[in-house]
Amino acid sequence: MDRMVLRDDQWERIAPLLPGKVGDPGRSAVDNRRFVEAVLWIVRVGAPWRDLPAAFGSWNSVFQRFRRWAKAGVFERLFTALATDADFEYAIIDGTIVRVHQHGTGARGGLRLRPSVAPGVG
Repeated sequence: MDRMVLRDDQWERIAPLLPGKVGDPGRSAVDNRRFVEAVLWIVRVGAPWRDLPAAFGSWNSVFQRFRRWAKAGVFERLFTALATDADFEYAIIDGTIVRVHQHGTGARGGLRLRPSVAPGVG
């Protein structure tokens, strides 16, 4: 990993909001910070999940965890809690959720102007 996105004070603010703490049902997540950093790396770089550096762990494991957290509303709770912090400028829109039709990138043939057919003009 090159540089961490989150400062320690930011991490301390969000860590209690994340699943996997001691006392939560299920496994304890010892790598929550690395996972959040991986998600922020994807957002910052705009890379596909398969291009996630190995330092963040298996891209597929990170992606599957991202999907679980998204479905469980973890990111929504996190964004709500951090909405007033100007240092958190990230908005995550995952390409697996938002799709553009294959022809949505531009119309073929360009702009077509049609003459006005309003009666009595001119």
